[in-house]
Amino acid sequence: MSAHCSKKLTPSKHWKPDRLLNHLFLATAILGGALLLDLLLGEPRRFHPLIGFGRLVNGVERKLNDSALVPWVSRLRGLLGIALLALPLPLLLFWLLPKLPSGLTVAIELIGLYLCLGRQSLAQHARNIAKPLSVGDFDQARLQTSYIVSRDPARLDSPGMSRAAIESVLENGNDACFATLFWFLIGGLPLALLHRLANTLDAMWGYRNARYRDFGWAAARFDDLLGWLPARLTALSYALCGNFSGGMRCWRQQAPQHDSPNAGPVMAAGAGALGIRLGGAAWYGDQLKPRPEFGCDQPADPVGIERSILLVNRSCWLWIALLTVTSVLIAWLG
Repeated sequence: MSAHCSKKLTPSKHWKPDRLLNHLFLATAILGGALLLDLLLGEPRRFHPLIGFGRLVNGVERKLNDSALVPWVSRLRGLLGIALLALPLPLLLFWLLPKLPSGLTVAIELIGLYLCLGRQSLAQHARNIAKPLSVGDFDQARLQTSYIVSRDPARLDSPGMSRAAIESVLENGNDACFATLFWFLIGGLPLALLHRLANTLDAMWGYRNARYRDFGWAAARFDDLLGWLPARLTALSYALCGNFSGGMRCWRQQAPQHDSPNAGPVMAAGAGALGIRLGGAAWYGDQLKPRPEFGCDQPADPVGIERSILLVNRSCWLWIALLTVTSVLIAWLG
């Protein structure tokens, strides 16, 4: 009987954590290295692969999209566009990387993940708005705002430009950083790249206008699917790294008001964590678009832009710390 009990109490015969441990240690190291490269180098100055991808997206869209088509045919063509643009390279990497020497695989994943990230570039764009705002140079601030949002900058006052910058930092912190890191942890560079390409397609095709309403439907839904869980992890991270009670309360009460299932939790939790008010009606060209408000009563200002960047950075370090602790615990339990 004692021998039988001893056999049942031996976990190593049923649970072998070596592969999971090695994956976590390596993934954490590559993730940290990619974040460090992004911090030190920022966005490539001469040519970014996503810029070339954007040109390819425009070319495919010109061939496939025709607003005169019936909706279901246009949606099928949009789905074909996703298959042509977002799937081949991730599938190639999924097949190729296991066949390469381990050192070369690590190098490709490190550089590839760095190119998929946009945290430092996002922070720089936001600071380019905060700096002229802080000295009252509104014309320069409006010019910089026009680079990162589609609303009409000529109609924005100082709080409006601050809101635009903070909203961009919070939402793109999820899209260009945390969701990419999440899928890298799940499936390495192929899944991280798949998410980044899908997110780019949504950014270019996911508009609800006559041109893209049907053709971009599949891109928007695919990005929503890939971003659902990462968005909620990002919202939780923002709350943990800021005002927790405010972030969670705003997430619970205000996120359903947003028309996006993923931007809602991220924006509401981020606004609550920062203790500021975001959202509200905004001009897009000649159209005033009503939008829900998120967060608290304190208006946004240039200081809030820097605080939003700090919130994203703290959340990055939180992810690294949790992965490190998880790896150590698995090693200890094993």
